[in-house]
Amino acid sequence: MLARNLIDLNQLSLEELDDITDMACRISRHPSHYSSACRDKLMATLFYEPSTRTQMSFQSAMLRLGGKIIGFDNPGATSVAKGESLKDTVIVLSGYTDILTIRHPVEGAAMAASLYSGVPVINAGDGGHLHPTQTLTDVVTLRNVAGRTDRLVIGMCGDLANGRTVHSLCKCMARYGGNSFVFISSETLAMPAYIKEYLTGCGCQYSEVRTIEEAMPYLDVLYMTRIQRERFTDPDEYEAQKGVYVLDSKKMRLGKPDLCVLHPLPRVDEIAYEVDDDPRAYYFRQTLYGMYGRMALIIRLTSEHGHCVPEKPAADPDFICANPKCITKVEPYLPRLSLETPKGKVCAYCEHHS
Repeated sequence: MLARNLIDLNQLSLEELDDITDMACRISRHPSHYSSACRDKLMATLFYEPSTRTQMSFQSAMLRLGGKIIGFDNPGATSVAKGESLKDTVIVLSGYTDILTIRHPVEGAAMAASLYSGVPVINAGDGGHLHPTQTLTDVVTLRNVAGRTDRLVIGMCGDLANGRTVHSLCKCMARYGGNSFVFISSETLAMPAYIKEYLTGCGCQYSEVRTIEEAMPYLDVLYMTRIQRERFTDPDEYEAQKGVYVLDSKKMRLGKPDLCVLHPLPRVDEIAYEVDDDPRAYYFRQTLYGMYGRMALIIRLTSEHGHCVPEKPAADPDFICANPKCITKVEPYLPRLSLETPKGKVCAYCEHHS
């Protein structure tokens, strides 16, 4: 049975993931066949930080399935502004709806929400941690444009330290045979240690370089990301990193004829507008595939899971997460939860060590 919540795409077996991506491909060919799949179903979209594509993609997906939506995209206009806890918001809204989608600036928030929701929870991005439905988007795109999800050399460029999209994608694509990664970033914005440890544990090869040019000739996929201003506490540090990595036509000439360029969007200045006309630029089609992927996921979660009392995992009272960006630092009532890994215990919410 499919996991009740989608907090991390790795909760799904490869068979379950392939089943969802297969359904997404079928929906893309015959969307009208699914126009009543979620009739009488209601989704709550809880967006605690700004979003265009993810929020509207979920809303479009639910409406195209015949369902309805409620929610917010400005927590300042809700009881959150009065000090309402995440727990209380989730308990109330899960009583009104059949499925919750949450975007939150704090790492581990989606996992925390799942502890109190009586309906399935989908993680639409939690701080710099994970973004599983963007990864689902990426997998559906690769299935359609590259024709495979294995034996790929995947380059990831930009803000790899704070980019939840690349963290999720690494964890997912490492499960498919023969994939390897090239991380293109400054030392300041390098891929976090816990992701590299995960890849090493999977036996997945990766390398780190400082320029797009040195990686370009070897890549099957180039995944560009923006430098995320909202993740920086020091404006000068952001200014020092902004504009360092820019993909333009000159660099594209170094790439393979069948290179696939992806980007989770929004872009700022990291892809020149001239690249949009290159047939290897797939980032706008990627957004459409994302809607189909979310339609398939909503169908599966709402058809397999209804209202129920959420499970409460066993607490680990001696574990204290060392990550200052973890949800446990701002929602202190949360139980202390840990996971065992080959490198020792990590936080069950944000995957950082104690």
